[in-house]
Amino acid sequence: MQRVAVIAKLKPDAEAQAKKLIEKGPPFNPRDVGFERHSVFLGGDHAVFVFEGGRLDQTLQGVLRDPSSAGALRDWDPIIEGMPKIARGAYFWQGGDDWPESWGE
Repeated sequence: MQRVAVIAKLKPDAEAQAKKLIEKGPPFNPRDVGFERHSVFLGGDHAVFVFEGGRLDQTLQGVLRDPSSAGALRDWDPIIEGMPKIARGAYFWQGGDDWPESWGE
């Protein structure tokens, strides 16, 4: 499973508008396009979109190229400052996994 975060810096005072866009939900069906999980975090001047699944590069490119989602994605243009950044998963832990005793030492 791959994880990717898309980090978008919001323009000043754009958090309320971002919240409204997030409440509409994604402009695509996450399961139908191939995501296993999708979540959005909103904090002050940033929105973080997290995608999980297999072949994420191809899946994200497909979403960006799809005309039916392009219009809704453009709704973000007026409130985003600059180009969003991509962050790839570097560490993940979940309950039931053993804690690696040597990690961080």
